[in-house]
Amino acid sequence: MSLLRLAATNLRRNLLRSLLTIAGVSVAVVTFLMLRTVIWAWNAAADEAVPDRVVTRHKVTFIMTLPHRYLDDIRQTAGVREATAANWFGGKEPNHPNEFFQALAVDPETWFTVYPEMVIPEEDLADWKTDRQGMITGDVIAGKFGWKKGDTVTLESNIFEGEWQFHVSGFYTPTKRSVDRNTVMFHWAYFNEQSPGKEQVGWIISRTQGDPNEVGRRIDRMFDERDIQTVSQDEATFQRSWLAGFSAIIYAINIVSVVILLIMMMILGNTVAMGVRERIPEYGVLRAIGFLPRHLVALVVGEAVVLGLLGGLLGLGLAYPIVQEGIGRWLEENVQGFFPYFDISPGNAVLAVLLAIGLAVLASALPALQASRLGVVDALRRVG
Repeated sequence: MSLLRLAATNLRRNLLRSLLTIAGVSVAVVTFLMLRTVIWAWNAAADEAVPDRVVTRHKVTFIMTLPHRYLDDIRQTAGVREATAANWFGGKEPNHPNEFFQALAVDPETWFTVYPEMVIPEEDLADWKTDRQGMITGDVIAGKFGWKKGDTVTLESNIFEGEWQFHVSGFYTPTKRSVDRNTVMFHWAYFNEQSPGKEQVGWIISRTQGDPNEVGRRIDRMFDERDIQTVSQDEATFQRSWLAGFSAIIYAINIVSVVILLIMMMILGNTVAMGVRERIPEYGVLRAIGFLPRHLVALVVGEAVVLGLLGGLLGLGLAYPIVQEGIGRWLEENVQGFFPYFDISPGNAVLAVLLAIGLAVLASALPALQASRLGVVDALRRVG
């Protein structure tokens, strides 16, 4: 019989304690995966960002606008293949005032060229371009509000006064997680007619060729001598700067996830230590018949590894229905502005199981060392 098989067999000798330990590890794994998925979901847009996309904003702050004429200047910049612009609208659906979604005034001629991962049927795109009050929406937000193609929709804004009417021209579907499924887009020209700040855009997005950082610096140098200066960043950097306001929350979640791992290690360490104390006479017998100290170390560590592996796999199995399909789907439907995607990533799944095994090894280190140092005579004195 191999030492690992013997270690696994030993766990059945106190089955209740082993099962409770596995359950404790699985709960820790589920909690760890939930916290890690929160962090992953927050960073999904930055992690999936398109490398050749550059975002240009006002140098002072994102909430200050740029002249619309800057868009034509950027299009003439070396290294820029195409550029488009957007304004933040701050839209609200009057019948669902607490539902947050992103509403943008954009250029219909260039938006989907710069964002090709937002896929829209050609017929819907053509309808949108010809309807000045046309609106394109993500499939998730449309389903939530019951919008159908051809509907007339009234939106309000927490920035701009009045009621704004739009016609639903169609729906887009994302092919990458660099964009969400909850954005509403309408014509910048229609917005410009009614907004108080004429000929202004919130930010400009460019598709580039060559080094995007160099193109960004080229854009900023062009406006250095103008009244309004700019800051241009590749999309990933821009997304992470946007998330910087949540850095304290993300840091706190990271701390809690580390605490969860420490709790998991203490649970495993306590169980392994109790098993070693109970089996001291048996270890004495094993030493007497020729087992070496390293064999006892392997036996103790093997028990811990089996506990960690079973607990990790059970936790992973529970995490998918609880975290991904349960909590995740609820967050995507109700807090889509912050969590447009909430899935357990393969990397986090593998990490959780490996940490359960690795921490089991660490937790068993001290009990294994104590077992290896047992004297045969001292251990056998405890027999009977």
